[in-house]
Amino acid sequence: MKKLNNPFISQRGYNCFVCSPNNPVGLHLDFYLDGETVKASWQPADVYQGYPNILHGGIQATLLDEVASWAVYTIVGTGGVTARLDIQYKKPVFIDKGQLYLTAEIIEQKKKIIKVCSRLYNSAGDLCTEGTVFYYVFPPEVAKEKMHYPGKEAFLQES
Repeated sequence: MKKLNNPFISQRGYNCFVCSPNNPVGLHLDFYLDGETVKASWQPADVYQGYPNILHGGIQATLLDEVASWAVYTIVGTGGVTARLDIQYKKPVFIDKGQLYLTAEIIEQKKKIIKVCSRLYNSAGDLCTEGTVFYYVFPPEVAKEKMHYPGKEAFLQES
């Protein structure tokens, strides 16, 4: 498993809620590439709860969407935008039960739509939330020009 470089850090105006290490209210995720799977882990805090001690469903969706985007960046090699996100909440995600684990795998590519399966597991390894993310992608040269996509190689370089 290889830690992915975050090449967005050097871009002016970068302040992603999920992956920017400098966003004061952000989630500060780091990502890893394990074969054809992107992985991340995250420790939830009370400020992200919906019901008492339960991680808000919108935060769960955000986590699944973000890990899917990193799969597109690093496995497909381009950037794009989320076209649709289908979520299945299978088990409550308790905030006080420890680290959460995320995975994303590309499951289908059709022209400009990439279908990604994202999963959120609790610290016991139970699947709690699963998302199917349909990502509309741009040709790499368009993603570089319009979305500041730095290229697949920028994620794989040593930091």
